[in-house]
Amino acid sequence: MLQDRFTIQDSVLEEINRFLGDPANEVIADLLRVVSKYGTPDEINAKAAEAGNLSNMLYRLANMDSPYLKDLEWLMRERDRGAFTGIGEYRRKVLGDFAPGTFFDESRAVTLEISALQYFPWLIEEARQAIDKRELMPGRFIRVRKMKEQERDDGDITAVHAAARIMGASLVETLDTKGTDGSNVHLGGPDTITGYFGGIGQPNGHPLMWADEALYYYTKYGVGEILNINPGTVFLGYLMFRLGIDIRFKISVFMGNDNPYAVLWTLMMARLFAREDGSTPLIGFNLSNSVDAANLAICGRVRRQLGLEDKVRIEHHITETYKSIVRQPYCRRDDLLEVAREIPNISAKHEGGDPEAEMTMDHPSDILDYFRDKSEVLASGDMPKLLANYLGKHAAVNRTAESLTKQHIPFIAAPLLHGR
Repeated sequence: MLQDRFTIQDSVLEEINRFLGDPANEVIADLLRVVSKYGTPDEINAKAAEAGNLSNMLYRLANMDSPYLKDLEWLMRERDRGAFTGIGEYRRKVLGDFAPGTFFDESRAVTLEISALQYFPWLIEEARQAIDKRELMPGRFIRVRKMKEQERDDGDITAVHAAARIMGASLVETLDTKGTDGSNVHLGGPDTITGYFGGIGQPNGHPLMWADEALYYYTKYGVGEILNINPGTVFLGYLMFRLGIDIRFKISVFMGNDNPYAVLWTLMMARLFAREDGSTPLIGFNLSNSVDAANLAICGRVRRQLGLEDKVRIEHHITETYKSIVRQPYCRRDDLLEVAREIPNISAKHEGGDPEAEMTMDHPSDILDYFRDKSEVLASGDMPKLLANYLGKHAAVNRTAESLTKQHIPFIAAPLLHGR
């Protein structure tokens, strides 16, 4: 009966509700002032819907004479003529004559995820290879490229989002507002190495700047899913969604959720601040790379008991960049095969190639490459090397799909290219 002591008293909930609804609450009032710059929630959503409409995106690219428009037109033609391998064809390739009689429980489908898609031409190169080699395109893409740089690059931001809609894939952007801009005094290179243990951070007024930036890209480009790295911005994400603004977010691995209790805390807040229909803006939850299969399964059960199993995708790194983030070799494909039968709504995230492939490369994947300016990458001659890194991640995605198929576990590749 000791567990009864953990229940929250109604009087405490009433006190919190009074605080949140108090017009004199300055932190809530500050958020509402940011939101009001963009209109009412309905007006904000309407602007985003117009900006994110595929026809409107293609029109904007044509108006700016973007070189990426012809690639999008090619992608649509190839999709419409059925140039990409279908799921049935793919299963026959892997399973042979056993494929037609093999049962796949689609409620356990694993989303194939890749990170990071930095430049639009990489996606087209990936698509051409997928057609030629009868490979699969991911069902989910993560980007970490600077937002302002995307805006200036011949419509790169619009082109990538248009491609995602053409493929039926989900797409996450990483906003520029974060403690790496010099605002976090703990981030000063090797001289402040222990300071990094506290994470990237969103110091002082940065959460409001983050909300402002999120609303800007949502209303101007229809960017509806963004990365979240800090408890403060997670909370503001909950509040904006509760207001009626349909911006969703994915919690980054950098938040360090590495145990069931951290997961319980995060999901409990998602449940508390869900809308009346139970929906939440927390659409993706990337756990720490240190979480093992047993605790991943516990986290899945916590999510189910809180009624969030079909709403919050658990995202799990299968591979990581070869340099600068984890001890290598790192490959969690076997863990995925173990937990995928028990945990629905999970994604297999590929941030690097398979370690045995990475170690043979002249330039193994490095997470620090995400933060380089395009001009510097071009000047250094490294762009072909970074493309090779990305295609190595694509290869890892396809190895995971093959492993899942051999175990009769379904996956979600780009739905409008490959079907379900």
